[in-house]
Amino acid sequence: MAEERRRRKREEEEEEEAEEWERWKRGRRKRRKRRRRRGGEEDPVDVLGEEVMGRVMELLDARSVARCTAVSRAWRGVAADDRLWAPKCAELMAGKAHIPRLTMIPTASKLSTYSMAIADGKRTRITKEDLCDHDWEFRFTIAAPEYWRNLDPSWKHTGPPMRRYFHPDGYHSADPHDAVWGGHECTYTIITSFAGNGCIRDHYVRINRWPPMKVSRKEDWSWELSNHLYRYNSIPDTDKKGCTGPLFPVW
Repeated sequence: MAEERRRRKREEEEEEEAEEWERWKRGRRKRRKRRRRRGGEEDPVDVLGEEVMGRVMELLDARSVARCTAVSRAWRGVAADDRLWAPKCAELMAGKAHIPRLTMIPTASKLSTYSMAIADGKRTRITKEDLCDHDWEFRFTIAAPEYWRNLDPSWKHTGPPMRRYFHPDGYHSADPHDAVWGGHECTYTIITSFAGNGCIRDHYVRINRWPPMKVSRKEDWSWELSNHLYRYNSIPDTDKKGCTGPLFPVW
């Protein structure tokens, strides 16, 4: 008896699925007829199929594919596919100095990953994670006193630029035997002030009570901290395990 009930239940489910499929086909035919009466063209997804549409979208740039997701539910199903966005993510991050940590969120779609990476690459508000995750090259500017510039091997072309390091506990350090550093006890602070409308009015990094350094971002997503005397440049580290920067979006 139990076997008979299971068999009947399977038959009923199959009949329901077949009816649902027939209703969907009838609805699609009706939609096509309405489009013909209005003089409209058929949806390319219906005509070509999702696989062919996906091949077509592979030839489009990322902005155009993103716009395709807003056309219809059928178009979004094709345009938001991870298989389509995975190579675009790889192309976006090729040649970048740093890969944002938020691109490593395992549950995020490739489309979301691409969008968050673009937004993070335009971010100019630096965080403690950004400072601590990178090593930094230190150079004096032309406005620095000549005595200081003579201690800088990159100015004299006698060696690579000096390096600086930020630590999570607020400590700032340099390599041993750094001629400029001289064993100073240094701490750093990130200062951000906001205007009344919520926009950032001022944003800089300060070491001890030395001149503040303004924050800027380059096209390769690297960071620069600078004032009239010296500047810091983040060293590229795209192969760093776990990537760099904050895990959650910061605007």
